[in-house]
Amino acid sequence: MRDIILGCVIWLGLMIPAQAQEADIQATISQQLEAFQSDDFAAAFEYASPNLQRLFQTPENFERMVTNGYPMVWRPGDVRYLELSERDGSLWQRVMITDQQGRRHLLDYRMLETAEGWRINGVQILDAAELSA
Repeated sequence: MRDIILGCVIWLGLMIPAQAQEADIQATISQQLEAFQSDDFAAAFEYASPNLQRLFQTPENFERMVTNGYPMVWRPGDVRYLELSERDGSLWQRVMITDQQGRRHLLDYRMLETAEGWRINGVQILDAAELSA
């Protein structure tokens, strides 16, 4: 019985940091989406990783990329967080976004932990066929 209790305590001890990490990651994505909704691209740019900030250089360049390439994140209708997974040493948060026209999009957010907190290090649009899988 003592071994079962000890096992449960260890399992809970491992789960709590993972749940906190997931909550922090989802909060980062949500805050960027809120900035997009307000057309505050300077604030949204702050949630991008240092690599992406170097790549796009300015919030204005970032704005052009988002509005032209990712309209579903610029103006989402509904956002649902799905699983958080680890691939090739990176954490990926899967997100289902329903756009304003009712179309569903599946995206994977690659996350990077920095001294300032979690940052978005890239977004992949997945094949919509995966929505039914």
